[in-house]
Amino acid sequence: MADALLSRRDFVKMAGLGTASLALPGCMTLSKPLAGKRPPNILLIVSDDQGYNDLGCYGSGEVKTPNLDRLADAGVRLTSFYVTWPACTPSRGGLLTGRYPQRNGTYDMYRNYLVNYDHRYTQDEYAVSPEMILGMDTREVLIPRALKQAGYASGIFGKWDLGQLHRFLPLQRGFDEFYGFTNTGVDYWTHERYGIHSMRRGDKLTTEDKGTYTTDLFRRETLRFITRHKDRPFFCYVPFNAPHGGSNLKRPGPQAPVEYIRKHYGEYDPKDADTKRAKRMRYMAAITYMDEAIGRMLELLDELGVAENTIVIFFSDNGGGSAADNGPLRANKGDLFEGGVRVPAIVRWPGVIPARTVCSEFLTSMDIFPMLCSAAGIRPPKDVVLDGFDMTSVLAGRQKSPRKEMFWQRRSDKAARVGNFKWVESSGGSGLFDLSNDIGEQNDLSKQKPDVLRRVKGRFAAWKRLMAEAEPRRPFRDF
Repeated sequence: MADALLSRRDFVKMAGLGTASLALPGCMTLSKPLAGKRPPNILLIVSDDQGYNDLGCYGSGEVKTPNLDRLADAGVRLTSFYVTWPACTPSRGGLLTGRYPQRNGTYDMYRNYLVNYDHRYTQDEYAVSPEMILGMDTREVLIPRALKQAGYASGIFGKWDLGQLHRFLPLQRGFDEFYGFTNTGVDYWTHERYGIHSMRRGDKLTTEDKGTYTTDLFRRETLRFITRHKDRPFFCYVPFNAPHGGSNLKRPGPQAPVEYIRKHYGEYDPKDADTKRAKRMRYMAAITYMDEAIGRMLELLDELGVAENTIVIFFSDNGGGSAADNGPLRANKGDLFEGGVRVPAIVRWPGVIPARTVCSEFLTSMDIFPMLCSAAGIRPPKDVVLDGFDMTSVLAGRQKSPRKEMFWQRRSDKAARVGNFKWVESSGGSGLFDLSNDIGEQNDLSKQKPDVLRRVKGRFAAWKRLMAEAEPRRPFRDF
């Protein structure tokens, strides 16, 4: 029944999937590599603030994404896939640790809020600002560190956003190579964030490519990495900053080359750059430019003869912002309604996941870590509680998702999905909604189903207690 809820014992199993999921059929089964066959390569691509409806394969007749559409045609398109937070930093932390933000300690942004007023930072100011000194707890184990035990080479090319001090940088967290920026956003050409140059190669800041569009740089570095490591298992993480707004003085919004905008989306006059339509055109062009870069990556996998043994995953880090189309979902980036946390996602895994399929099962970005461990034939890190499960069999259509609930909190805003029911209590609105027939969260059932509302809130309270009992992690936890 739609309003059937789990028992307390089932809740404990699902809320602590890292340990309890061993008892759930199919959750953490490890798929050992075939004898004589190396583990699959992994290409994990994350877009930044892309709307749920801003891909052709999700129904957009406006945004041009032919390469992502072909990727979906060769794999599975997910329609009920969630991230752990409605904005950048905690969402990325949840992905790379496989854990709730409240468990891994990164449950808010590493951000300087004076940038909202176009404050130009000096180097001295920036050096001691929260954006510079906060970072993910160094006890957390990230995907690349886990994959090292299977011999993977790991690279990240794009947006890091999990800390800028030396101990927090990608090379200290398990990656072998890094080219990109470490804060939450930069100008696409100057690579500055409010007057501070932010592009790095490895641990060092670099201006070698200043003036070059960031999507071109992340494409170039990814192609070089894949070519260098074609003869061994590789994990290539490509977190684009597209189509996020350019994070620089005067906040220009999404950025794309003018001639590219005109080529794909018609007449565009930079003098009208602040209009709603102009921002939408730049946003769409940034997505299409990224789509072309992804297409070149997929072509290279074919040219090198490794495509058949490569898992390709694509999704957006959270819902789209003001220039995006999140339809038919409610709200946007920053909100706990579906438009902030349910995102487009595609997975291609030749020989494992059937082509041209759609998966409507309840899945999350926390399920990627255990899936990749299973694909590599390794066990998840010892003594680390994961909040996800190996979703391979679900993506392949062999079983239903064992996940029945998920929880979110952004400061005083709270939300929970239990079965098909979604409860939101936030500054942007509140209510209880049945997602099985109200994906747009328009019909508040709080008064019609008070018992369901009480039980869903009870699940949220139990989750909060579980997170409070977890071993505390920096930077926000009080301990």
